[in-house]
Amino acid sequence: MKADTLLQLEQRLIDEAEPFAVVTVIRAAPPTSAWVGAQALVDNDGALHGWIGGGCSRAIVIEAARQAIRSGLPKRVRISNERVAPEADVEAHAMPCASNGAMELFIQPTVPAPSVLVLGSTPTALEACVLAQRVGLRVSAAAHVTAPLAALGLQRVIQGFDADALNGVEPQLILVATQGDSDEDALEAALRSVAAVVLLVASRRKADRLREAMLARGITPARLAALYAPAGPAIHAHTPQEIALGAVAGLVTLRRELEQAAADASASMLAGAETVPVLPPCESIASVELSPARYLNPVCGMAIDIASAKHVIDSQGQRVYFCCDGCKIEFERDPDRYLAIARGTAHKART
Repeated sequence: MKADTLLQLEQRLIDEAEPFAVVTVIRAAPPTSAWVGAQALVDNDGALHGWIGGGCSRAIVIEAARQAIRSGLPKRVRISNERVAPEADVEAHAMPCASNGAMELFIQPTVPAPSVLVLGSTPTALEACVLAQRVGLRVSAAAHVTAPLAALGLQRVIQGFDADALNGVEPQLILVATQGDSDEDALEAALRSVAAVVLLVASRRKADRLREAMLARGITPARLAALYAPAGPAIHAHTPQEIALGAVAGLVTLRRELEQAAADASASMLAGAETVPVLPPCESIASVELSPARYLNPVCGMAIDIASAKHVIDSQGQRVYFCCDGCKIEFERDPDRYLAIARGTAHKART
């Protein structure tokens, strides 16, 4: 893939708010087919676009990139059989290919900012929309009166407070800033949405009254635990601009807490297990373009010539081809996993 095409793909994924990771080769020791500066992009589905070396290390790179996407943190990865002292900030893996080369990569994930939905068209709501965009959040809004929202450059503006309509923007955070204009309807719709957190611009006394109203409307106590009111830190706000500033500070705080929780969960999941499965050595790291007579080895990602494939098995009604006996043995250890990869590759090829 040409560099400009890779950049175009990055921009498209950014525009579509899709997570991805860019992998850059920062060291390559022969006999590896990679070179310093080579780049590839791994999308959220695990598809690799670009070139960072042969097929045997492909599975390691893809899984490491997906882990970086989940945590939101960059990482360095070394794939080598060299005897070197371990480094705390380098994730080390054995080189599975018989060529026994070595490479190091830097993986930089790009994770879209959370989707925030502001409910209301009050002065506070309008100011909150502006401030939330300035701190990098993806902002949509919903209100009974939507005309004041039209000029704010929001991703989407919704008429009214219907939970199904609100879910259309897949909000992670909702800020209710109706301030007396259909508060109960707006808050109920927010709590019935998929949002992880709902913030309410209100005094403690008013918030307590609205909590009771939500219980009467059938909102469970467990779901009410997602409600934060007042919406942000106490900054002794008086004007709509000051109130919005405090509310957006609350959005920023909760955004970072959710990101940290996701990173901690990813680290915890990986702590007790090997992050990337050790792959068997392959007989070749040559990379070739697919043709209708070629098949992607689901273990290492190498393209196989179906007509001349020597390592073939039938599993669950599907014929699977391998570049070497080692990959076939690895497949047999966990056929369900690799069949899922094979089916996903075939589906993408058809679409």
